[in-house]
Amino acid sequence: MFEVIKKPLVSEKNAAHAEDLGVYAFEVQLDASKPDIQKAIETAFNVKVESVRTMVCRGKYFRKQAKLGAPKTWKKALVKLKAGEKISIFEGA
Repeated sequence: MFEVIKKPLVSEKNAAHAEDLGVYAFEVQLDASKPDIQKAIETAFNVKVESVRTMVCRGKYFRKQAKLGAPKTWKKALVKLKAGEKISIFEGA
């Protein structure tokens, strides 16, 4: 279950969204579904999730000497918590 969440995405923009809207951003596995992400967040952080939005972020090709490197594609999940819920790892970011 915890393999679904790779890492939290902490930035100024994500911290502002967490503070104002209660929306937290996580990097998740590419094959994770919305119910899997919701269940993983609820069990890992002991909070109630209202909604989950996902997007696949396509990586850019890069050049290494004369070869063209493959892009690193990853998936981002925006998790909105119910009113009054907070995740403590995003505090003070």
